Amino acid sequence: MSVSIFDLLNRFHGRLYDYSPPKVLFRKGDPVEHLFLILSGEMRLARFLENGDEIVLQRAGPNSVLAEASLFSHYYHCDAVCHQDAQVKMIRKHDVEAHLADNNQMALSLAAHLAREVQATRQRAEILRLRTVAERLDAWIAWHDGVLPEKGNWRVIALEIGVSPEALYREIAQRR
Repeated sequence: MSVSIFDLLNRFHGRLYDYSPPKVLFRKGDPVEHLFLILSGEMRLARFLENGDEIVLQRAGPNSVLAEASLFSHYYHCDAVCHQDAQVKMIRKHDVEAHLADNNQMALSLAAHLAREVQATRQRAEILRLRTVAERLDAWIAWHDGVLPEKGNWRVIALEIGVSPEALYREIAQRR
C-alpha cells in the first residue's frame, strides 16, 4: 500500500506557522528554499493580472502539499496567498531532495502525486475550454461526483471554472 506524499513529508522536521488572510507566503521570483504542508485552512497559488484579477493555479486545503512542483525549480512562478486561517509546516527543500535520492518509496509516492495533479490540471483545462457557464458547471459537477458544495463555497467554483461569481450564481438559480 502506498503512503501519500503528504504523510511522507509530514515525517520531516519542519517549523509550524500560523497565517491569516491576506498574508503572502511567497511571491513570484522568490527563491525556493522550503516545501509547504497545509495542516489546516487554505492557501492558494495565484497569479495576478494587470487589472488585479486573480488566476488560481492551486487551492491547497488541509492535508495537502502547496506548490510541490517547486521542488524542481529554483524560483517560484506564482504567489502563495492565505485565503483561510491556516497552519503551515515548512520543510527545507534540501532535506527533501537528499531523502528523495535514497528513498524509492518516497520517489514513487511523489511521482504518483504529481501524476494525479497532472490529471486534475488536464480536467480543469478541459472545463475552461467549454464555452458556456452551463457547460462548465455541468463538467465541474460531473468531475466532483455530482455534488455542488454549500452556497458559501460557490465563489471558489467560479474561480476554478473561469467565470464571474455573478454568472455562476445566475446559472445555479436557473437550475433551481
